[in-house]
Amino acid sequence: MNTFKQISVLCLIVLPVIVFAQPYAEGPKKCKECHEAEYDVWKGSEHFKAYKAVQKKPEAKEILKAVGTGKSMKKNKVCATCHFTMFKKSADKPTKAKAGPSCESCHGPSSGYLETHNDYGGKNAKAADETPVHKEQRHADAIKAGMIWSFMHYDIAMNCMSCHGLARSDIDAEVFGKLMAAKHPANDKFEFVEYSQGSVRHRYYPPDETKNAKMSNSELARLFIIGQVAKLVSAYAAEKVGTDDAYKAFQKKRADDARTSLSVLTNIPEVQALLDAPSDSAARKLADAIKDKDLSAEVGSMLPTTYK
Repeated sequence: MNTFKQISVLCLIVLPVIVFAQPYAEGPKKCKECHEAEYDVWKGSEHFKAYKAVQKKPEAKEILKAVGTGKSMKKNKVCATCHFTMFKKSADKPTKAKAGPSCESCHGPSSGYLETHNDYGGKNAKAADETPVHKEQRHADAIKAGMIWSFMHYDIAMNCMSCHGLARSDIDAEVFGKLMAAKHPANDKFEFVEYSQGSVRHRYYPPDETKNAKMSNSELARLFIIGQVAKLVSAYAAEKVGTDDAYKAFQKKRADDARTSLSVLTNIPEVQALLDAPSDSAARKLADAIKDKDLSAEVGSMLPTTYK
């Protein structure tokens, strides 16, 4: 064997295989360390109560039976995906359901981005010390590491729709059909503004970080459209892969409702492009196109008057 081949074989033998750990959720108390006001809002929400309440519902046993064995929703992967936060204390610890849907259910598993999220420009730097350039880079780096920031409205809306719209790509559509047959709730009227600006609203921003700020009418109008965009994209994709008639009809109803809402925006080309071919890329182009627009005149009458 020549020298080159000997070195090659040696490298194959002695070089370690590098395995990159998947990001994992660290739990709401980790977020509470810096976001106590937001944590307190969560504790008053239905998401928080779900940890103890959801398994006690009369229909829970039949629904659980429809998607596999086991007496506990917390140990059933399908149920746990939406109804609980599955987290662990460290990479080498087991994953357990220790909370209802919480911070990382919307913002992504924190183990991958927390260090970046907390770095304001050095070991002892505070948020007030951070430069605009560093902040922009920090945001970008955290996104690459899996974080969904509060300003990423479309991404957050898609997270909401994945569970509330029974439209998760990581759960087989056939399973959702079984859930519906077992009387699992399927709310085709779920609307992003109504649910995000009520009991779960947590908008503590400068200059007054003690105030849970409400959105302006123009902000609510844009958020409503973003929610309809996410509803259409998620429903369209779910209907295409659906195998159960009731499930497909449910998704078609969601998509049709979203199309009706979006069709009022006749002067924005990106709307028609999305309606013609619903996709993630078309959705993001539309979201970008309306980021500075006041659409309250067009959609104000469709905004909810009360919140969940």
